Amino acid sequence: MKDPARRHPEKAHRPDNPIQRKPDWIRVKAPVSPAYNETRKLMRELDLTTVCEEAGCPNIGECWAKKHATVMIMGAICTRACAFCNVATGRPFALDPLEPEHVATMVAHTGLQHVVITSVDRDDLEDGGAAHFVRTIEAVRRESPDTTIEILTPDFMRKPGALEKVVAARPDVFNHNLETVPRLYPAIRPGARYFHSLRLLARVKELDPGMFTKSGIMVGLGEDKGEVGQVMDDMRSAEIDFITIGQYLQPTAKHAAIDRFVTPEEFGAYEKSAYAKGFLMVSASPLTRSSHHAGEDFARLRAARQARLAAAAE
Repeated sequence: MKDPARRHPEKAHRPDNPIQRKPDWIRVKAPVSPAYNETRKLMRELDLTTVCEEAGCPNIGECWAKKHATVMIMGAICTRACAFCNVATGRPFALDPLEPEHVATMVAHTGLQHVVITSVDRDDLEDGGAAHFVRTIEAVRRESPDTTIEILTPDFMRKPGALEKVVAARPDVFNHNLETVPRLYPAIRPGARYFHSLRLLARVKELDPGMFTKSGIMVGLGEDKGEVGQVMDDMRSAEIDFITIGQYLQPTAKHAAIDRFVTPEEFGAYEKSAYAKGFLMVSASPLTRSSHHAGEDFARLRAARQARLAAAAE
């Protein structure tokens, strides 16, 4: 499904939005390393889908060269049609019952110390795919008990009990992205609801106060600095530990247009502001993505919590 018209039939009628030339600070090299090719081969052998490929992540060359890949479970077809996302939209296939074991095999084979597992939205499933997340977490735990697990989930909207089921499986990090500011939801994330997503993350902390929570947004979609600051405040009210902020990059002419390229200096200001608001960990840069440097960031996140607890005990 390389053809944009087939990947995104719901966008075919829309007028084209010209794709802007990227500034120097956001260009990356094409992936060519032997380790990248080895990672790609392993994913194909195990019939695994990665968000790195499906979403066209600009960091794929760097991450796969280190044998780090973000696995996308439950297929490559999403039931939502967000204006920013390059994952294919349509009617998904049935779940692969062997997928959890394949993910576990990949983690064991590569020796990952930290794995990120995400998924498409599966509004067609009664539990939104929660049980499949649980089976995948459990399979990884059996094969690689020392590997820490980070999940990046859909919003489980109108799926009673789904969130509770996933939290009970005890992933180390629960990530769900707010993606953008509330004002832009109708245009950018029409199938979701900002305050539902925020409430989802707050509920994780209610269920397991010790679980790390994480969320991210894109900038360059037309938001202003005040709105980004408000999202930070909302996240902190939900006790979110880790925020990621990255530049939106337009996948095709049918996707939402880039309003502007945010400068590295502005990202630096966002990072400083986020730390001042109390986040344990902040990643803010043009190429920041939810799972970029996830393993290293998790180690820093855990260290930051220990340092804060030690300071509070003094």
